[in-house]
Amino acid sequence: MEEDFKHMVRIARKDVDGNKTIVNAITGIKGIGKALSGALCTTMDFDPNQKIGYLSDKEVLRLEEAVKNPQNSDIPQWMLNRRNDYETGETTHLIESDLVMRLRDDLNRMKKTRSYKGRRHEVGLPVRGQRTKSTFRKGSSVGVRRRRRGPS
Repeated sequence: MEEDFKHMVRIARKDVDGNKTIVNAITGIKGIGKALSGALCTTMDFDPNQKIGYLSDKEVLRLEEAVKNPQNSDIPQWMLNRRNDYETGETTHLIESDLVMRLRDDLNRMKKTRSYKGRRHEVGLPVRGQRTKSTFRKGSSVGVRRRRRGPS
């Protein structure tokens, strides 16, 4: 059994450690979290605690196809990370560089349209309504400035 063990497995342009379990290994791919990796293992009938290095080449290809297109593997739509896309209106799941580029495009669109979220992103302030009196204090906003006392 040791001769068919792969120490590095390539899935979706990413090398993952063969000693990790299937669930933990595919969470190393950007855009795949614990919940989605568990759901992929369940729908594909893989043992989530099996090491990914013991998968055959056919199983790795099946897993890679499911990671790239989880909507084709009976994964519920609410688990996908790109629901009702702004341009197309479709529900898809993005991974790795596609996800990074799409997020950057979304941020640039918000900044260009001068939306509230876009302006908060520009300035580096929290976007989702968190309090700022005690948190997010960095740079010149840290501390309290004392008033100068004039001659008395």
